[in-house]
Amino acid sequence: MKVEISVPEVVSIFKEIQQKPGNIFEMIRVEIKESVGQYLTKLMDLERTEFLGRQWYEHAQGDVNHRNGSYSRNFTLKGIGAVKVEVPRDRKGEYETRIIPRSKQYEVELRQDLSLMFLTGVSTRSLSMMSERLIGRKVSPTEVSNANKELIEAVEKWRTHKVYFFGRC
Repeated sequence: MKVEISVPEVVSIFKEIQQKPGNIFEMIRVEIKESVGQYLTKLMDLERTEFLGRQWYEHAQGDVNHRNGSYSRNFTLKGIGAVKVEVPRDRKGEYETRIIPRSKQYEVELRQDLSLMFLTGVSTRSLSMMSERLIGRKVSPTEVSNANKELIEAVEKWRTHKVYFFGRC
């Protein structure tokens, strides 16, 4: 990949950075999000190629499955925020990516962090307000509650289990 940039463009970027130094971090964040989104899209495209068993424009005999474009969606990653990805499809609808789970909107580690914050006493409403600031996406109080259900069940099971004491006389 060849990137061409003119001298006046470089000068204007440096002037903008000098006027507002905080903007450089925003530029870096945006670039990282785009790069991660492109990387995940490419991984899923390679996964679909593996699933179909042939490369682009390679023909196969008989009733076979074909590529059928992609659809856009956002997926929230810990430390990065909401990332736009293109999830590839196949004609028969048999392909399902393992990289980004179908019904999940954010990664497991982020869900665990939300649950831990909830367990330490942060309310679902407060978590919802903080999430937009921290990860660039507002997590609704309902999503926080749903993420905590299995954790609360496990804690409740542990809390109510029977304890047997053995003593020696």
